[in-house]
Amino acid sequence: MAAPVGPVKFWRPGTEGPGVSISEERQSQAENSVASIVYNPYAALSIEQQRQKLPVFKLRNHILYLVENYQTVVIVGETGCGKSTQIPQYLAEAGWTAEGRVVGVTQPRRVAAVTVAGRVAEERGAVLGHEVGYCIRFDDCTDPLATRIKFLTDGMLVREMMVDPLLTKYRTTNCYIPSLPAYLEPPVNGENFRDFFNQNETSDPTRDTCVILTVEGRTFPVDIFYLQSPVPDYIKATVETVVKIHQTEGDGDVLAFLTGQEEVEAVVSMLIEQARALARTGMKRHLRILPMYAGLPSYEQMKVFERVPHSVRKVVVATNVAETSITISGIVYVIDCGFVKLRAYNPRTAIECLVVVPVSQASANQRAGRGGRNRSGKCYRLYTEDAFDKLPQSTVPEMQRSNLAPVILQLKALGIDNVLRFHFMSVSLPSSGAAEELEILFLMAGLDKDCRLTEPLGVRTAEFPLNPMFAKMLLESGNFGCSQEVLSIAAMMQIQNIFVVPPNQKSQAIRVHRKFAVEEGDHLTMLNVYETFIKHNKNSQWCQEHFLNYKGLVRAATVREQLKKLLVKFQVPKKSSEGENNVGKKQKSSLLKVTQ
Repeated sequence: MAAPVGPVKFWRPGTEGPGVSISEERQSQAENSVASIVYNPYAALSIEQQRQKLPVFKLRNHILYLVENYQTVVIVGETGCGKSTQIPQYLAEAGWTAEGRVVGVTQPRRVAAVTVAGRVAEERGAVLGHEVGYCIRFDDCTDPLATRIKFLTDGMLVREMMVDPLLTKYRTTNCYIPSLPAYLEPPVNGENFRDFFNQNETSDPTRDTCVILTVEGRTFPVDIFYLQSPVPDYIKATVETVVKIHQTEGDGDVLAFLTGQEEVEAVVSMLIEQARALARTGMKRHLRILPMYAGLPSYEQMKVFERVPHSVRKVVVATNVAETSITISGIVYVIDCGFVKLRAYNPRTAIECLVVVPVSQASANQRAGRGGRNRSGKCYRLYTEDAFDKLPQSTVPEMQRSNLAPVILQLKALGIDNVLRFHFMSVSLPSSGAAEELEILFLMAGLDKDCRLTEPLGVRTAEFPLNPMFAKMLLESGNFGCSQEVLSIAAMMQIQNIFVVPPNQKSQAIRVHRKFAVEEGDHLTMLNVYETFIKHNKNSQWCQEHFLNYKGLVRAATVREQLKKLLVKFQVPKKSSEGENNVGKKQKSSLLKVTQ
């Protein structure tokens, strides 16, 4: 039976003061307001007519003029203005993809690259992977002969530069800098981009090589509501707020922000239970609850963009992947838990982990803006206004909190020898962290005493889309006679949350998980899980019975095949240690040597 939903009290700044709950405000407005139907006003139009309704369409000719006459064009626009989907098409339509050239569009996240590529392919009436495609880590959905618009993550573009430093297949007017727009979203400072790319060393503005263009978005006002007092459990408060919105508010979908996959799945499970309880009470309006996080398979991610009947309210429970990377139509109500999970790296211990920290004010405002894309929206923040005022204004740059070894290795592969003096656009490499990572790469034999890539180990390590330590582990595994097992371990280590622990079956799940554990550590435990999964023919029912993440294990199998291709390329011997079902004694000895 669903747990009873307690009152979560919010208040809106500018009103009489704390004490107005969601239901109370709804009742006060009921007589004077009319429930709006959230819909796409242009859904009945053709694809071409829908494209013309986007704000960026008014600047189509101006954009093409600027791209033709300037080496770099910086375009700043609100989310939803059409910059990511339309500008690549404008360039293709203007002939920039002639002679086999490609328009490359980078995206900060894999989910964004996949979803935007799918939308552009739909608009062009093309099959995804042919004229329009995407390339993300371990998934290349492009045709080298046919793809003309290619969406890819930043990391994949860097990897292409390692093979082709001049990016010759992309349309350029200068042999060093592609003449393609840089698409920005506030609060990024476009002037920093202009100053970075502008090669005009004179005071004559007519000789500028870079220009900024601003595109207005279609945004509506969003009312912000804060908690009257802090709550001890924001997960429970999220569920309560969703249910209260569904019971008291008008039409419109809900977007709830949480920190990670475990929280998302927990809230989805709780909301499904609440939805069933509401249905038993005779409530005609139904809920469709959907998760959204980076590790979710693409076909599952696409569900959040599907339309639902008017009798159904869609609730998307997401991580910060839905903050800037994607635009979900129909969102009116936003719930902000006030926290985010960020990757943090300690160079002294060489340990990278995900830590939950308070969001920045910029991120909180970006989340609130998700509710004002179709009509006026509301944002319910699960913290007080005083807590918001104490939040940092912006998030610490990723460069200052990440493992720098992969970055340094890629810069070296691109021919940049002095990485400490390399001029990044917005932030420099932390000198202390960079020095420690250089030392680690030297100890790994990836760099020589002059800090240059070694041959062949350093060069080959840079080609792997992995942490350098994992890459070396794979390259050395053949010498220890265990490349097959190390392939499985490396693939499993790229997947998060393999073990599933349902709140109501915690003791049972832990007991089942112990069957896979070995005293030598997590690496061999993961190997046991993967090999047993393969032995059972990748059966989803078996995963459910053993409280394992089926989708994650399938993903690990895909990653393993991609890594296997690299080992074949580098002629690493295909060897396996002894032991068929469980890890044998000789196998343990070899694996411990190569994984330590």
